[in-house]
Amino acid sequence: MKNIPLMNLKTLLYTIILSTSFFLIENQSFAQGYKIKTIVIDAGHGGKDGSTRGLYSSEKDVALKTALRLGKLIEENLTGVKVIYTRTEDVFIPLYERIALANTMKADLFISIHCNDMPMVPIRYIDGYTKTKKGKKVPIYKTRYAKSTSTRGTETFVSGTGRLSEQDEVIKRENAAMFLEDNYKENYEGFNSDDPESAIILSLMKNTFRTQSLKLAKFVQDEYVNVGRINRGVQEKSLAVLARAGMPAILTEIGFISNPDEENYMNSEAGQIEITNCLLKAIKAYQQSVEI
Repeated sequence: MKNIPLMNLKTLLYTIILSTSFFLIENQSFAQGYKIKTIVIDAGHGGKDGSTRGLYSSEKDVALKTALRLGKLIEENLTGVKVIYTRTEDVFIPLYERIALANTMKADLFISIHCNDMPMVPIRYIDGYTKTKKGKKVPIYKTRYAKSTSTRGTETFVSGTGRLSEQDEVIKRENAAMFLEDNYKENYEGFNSDDPESAIILSLMKNTFRTQSLKLAKFVQDEYVNVGRINRGVQEKSLAVLARAGMPAILTEIGFISNPDEENYMNSEAGQIEITNCLLKAIKAYQQSVEI
């Protein structure tokens, strides 16, 4: 699939009119018998994009396991709803192709599944002592790098705006996959740029489904909280995988793989059942809120 670059100034007025009309039509569909028919489930990362690891497992493998289990649950419990996966094995899928698949298939929901991680930070420590010429004992300092293993919890993101250089570590990590792609500058033309045309068009795309995306994200976080998970909230961030979504779309971080307890939980059968049940219940709650 080839990504369509952002339009130039000559087509800007047409884009605004078309997007506004589409927004009105979309809202009408929600009020006139709208039904959720297709859900795209995106297992984050994969293939060469898969360096995030815990003590014994990788984010890409946990995300895939969760995505496949969630898809099976949806097919078993939501009559008439078709599930499409962005990947079903350990392969690299460019970010723009993931959302392009959802747009092409006219999906009603896009759910991207990830595991969180803490960045490596420098830790200064004393590695012995030495003496000065005057006989004074002074410490010898060295630096090592380590992650926090205590941070835990869940958070869910919807599409927002901002510059890559201003994003936090989570967003930098999730967007890093774009730089593994050939011709990434062409594939993400206009993404996070200061160009007024690009900013307007991306804003239109984001705002069209902002309310619905936030609603779904809140349902997801509410379900996590109901089973005792720590709530890190719903946030709007500049995520490449969600930027051009033509439907309500979220990215959910199901736990910290850098936390040994949460890594065990996400890999366990009980944890997998609980996480996917939370996501299924959130989808059902969203479905009930929009379908007539």
